[in-house]
Amino acid sequence: MSKGVVLITGASAGLGAEMARQFAALGYDLALCARRTEPLERLREAIPERHVSVRALDVTDDDAVFRVFGEFAAEFGRIDRIVVNAGLGKGAPLGTGRWDANRETAMVNFVGALAQTEAALRIFREQGRGHLVLISSMSALRGMRKSMTTYAATKAGVAAIAEGVRSERIPGVDVSVIFPGYIRSEMNARVQQRTRFMVDTPAGVRSMVEAIEKRRAKAYVPAWPWVPIGAAMRVLPLSVVRKMV
Repeated sequence: MSKGVVLITGASAGLGAEMARQFAALGYDLALCARRTEPLERLREAIPERHVSVRALDVTDDDAVFRVFGEFAAEFGRIDRIVVNAGLGKGAPLGTGRWDANRETAMVNFVGALAQTEAALRIFREQGRGHLVLISSMSALRGMRKSMTTYAATKAGVAAIAEGVRSERIPGVDVSVIFPGYIRSEMNARVQQRTRFMVDTPAGVRSMVEAIEKRRAKAYVPAWPWVPIGAAMRVLPLSVVRKMV
């Protein structure tokens, strides 16, 4: 018996892959997509107890986003939850000649998230129900410096999308935005292990999945230490925030 169908983008590695494993353990069937299909196939083989469907998807290809989401909905008959997770961590200080990296991050993290949200809400409006989950970042709470500037701005935009959709109060549709702190993933694999407050992937994702299951409108995860840090980040001077994250 399936608890429902969860669609996760960027599911080939890191937080997306671990969310897939944990949602499967809770009894959900899975619709998984990412640019790389080989890891998705391995993930499907590792979850034989659930119906897992995989497809290739580049979230910067608008037509593909609508097509793939629609194919998943047709295959399963419904999609109960869509997790807008696909993201990119490239970046460089503005004005240093790496416009290409900053633009790519903006297109994947914000424009891609916008396309996914559009496609998700088409499905949910037609169904009359659904749970939209957008993965932001603690860096979205304030402007970040140097190579984090563009990334943080895109994640702030993702949070604003979530709040705007939630404010619309679409009948039957719940909206959650998740702000992960330092959770070990493929994106930050080069960051030194001694980074303060870094937690391993399963533990960090467990806190994400718990918040998603509760359909929290907004969640800083893991709650400790990111709830108090998040509250402080919103009011402290940038000179102090710079030293915190």
